[in-house]
Amino acid sequence: MGRKVREEEEEAAIDMTPMLDIVFIMLIFFIVTTVFVKQAGIDVNKPEGITATKFKNANIFIAITEDGNVWIDRREVSVEAVRPNLEKLLLEQPTDAVFIQADMKAKHGVVIEVMDAVKAAGVDQVAVAVRSS
Repeated sequence: MGRKVREEEEEAAIDMTPMLDIVFIMLIFFIVTTVFVKQAGIDVNKPEGITATKFKNANIFIAITEDGNVWIDRREVSVEAVRPNLEKLLLEQPTDAVFIQADMKAKHGVVIEVMDAVKAAGVDQVAVAVRSS
């Protein structure tokens, strides 16, 4: 009497390694190419501007409210703290321009103090955001 020797059949499996490699490479690509925008954190009533031009590299925004409060990166800061906060943001994400979103009724002196702090932090281009008419 002969015995039947049963060989175990291998189960068919799909090799997932190439797909995981591709997904990992795509994830790295999207992380590297993403632009992280540092929003001011508050909406202000910007004045209208007829000759406004659009900037493509809007990375850092500073908002100034009607009451003279200054907001950077979704936090309220004092005018004296604008420069250190901006220097920290510039280390994380260097940029050529900073955008100031000042309320229509914001005091002119506060806007100028913030602009001076931005220049002192090493940013040459300071743009004031307006509403397009």
